[in-house]
Amino acid sequence: MPIQQQHIQALSALEFKARQVVEGFLAGLHKSPFHGFSVEFAEHRAYNSGESTRHIDWKLYARTDKLFVKRYEEETNLRCELVLDASSSMYFPEKSDVQEFSKVEFAVHAAAAFIQLLRKQRDAAGLTVFRDKVLVSERARSNAAHLRHLMAQLDGLLAADAVARDQRTGLVEALHDIAQRAHRRSLVVILSDMLDDQDREAEVFDALQHLRFNKHDIILFHVVDRKRELELDLPDQPYTFVDVESGEQVKAHPSEIREGYRTAMAERWQRLKLKCGQYRIDLVEADINAGFQPLLLEFLTKRAKLY
Repeated sequence: MPIQQQHIQALSALEFKARQVVEGFLAGLHKSPFHGFSVEFAEHRAYNSGESTRHIDWKLYARTDKLFVKRYEEETNLRCELVLDASSSMYFPEKSDVQEFSKVEFAVHAAAAFIQLLRKQRDAAGLTVFRDKVLVSERARSNAAHLRHLMAQLDGLLAADAVARDQRTGLVEALHDIAQRAHRRSLVVILSDMLDDQDREAEVFDALQHLRFNKHDIILFHVVDRKRELELDLPDQPYTFVDVESGEQVKAHPSEIREGYRTAMAERWQRLKLKCGQYRIDLVEADINAGFQPLLLEFLTKRAKLY
């Protein structure tokens, strides 16, 4: 399944609209605080013989027969480490006529959209893909060939058949891997359903704290199918629920367990929120049925705060 370009194009349009709204409001009041948010044209100056021709404005040359160089507002560069969970639980739900994305497909498209935005801003992007171990570990770079390579890695995840069961979540190892190889301050963007073993929850936050100790900023996008996974909104009939990572099975009727299940999931969310707040990590629900806008807005807001 190739990456659907219309999704990425739509996200880029969203970025443009968001910037228009914010910068339009500030226009005329004072100098924009978002310099470095992207590379913005500032003015022309005369070209000096011997310097690089990279920024010559050739259209202006065609009109005036004189060489001018484009100058830009100050550029600041972000280093972003994208961390994508491809464990068995991320392949839920199975595709159907009414279900556009599984969780992993949604996460892949979101990561592709982030790379598009980073490319536009000339930021560096790295990619880590993990299951029970790290599968892909690419350092952050900003050149076009590298970003195309990352997109190819994501394409490979979509092209693969549904992952076999028993591929557990190894978030702890992936986070420690990034903490050890990312020596410069980075924005770490995690896309995961956080369905690691409950016994390892403390280890997950130790790994997140490892990143924070190294001065990295973190956004944790909690990828979920809200309707099915959080609200247990299923037809009232008996089910055999299967943990695709452990193989454990439980037979139950949704109407009999729904209230208690929702309470337990709400308590888990509050526990995650409390821990993330303690470590100054941005925790964002990424419902696969709610589209990409909430993710992009959070990403761009965080980007603007950092640089």
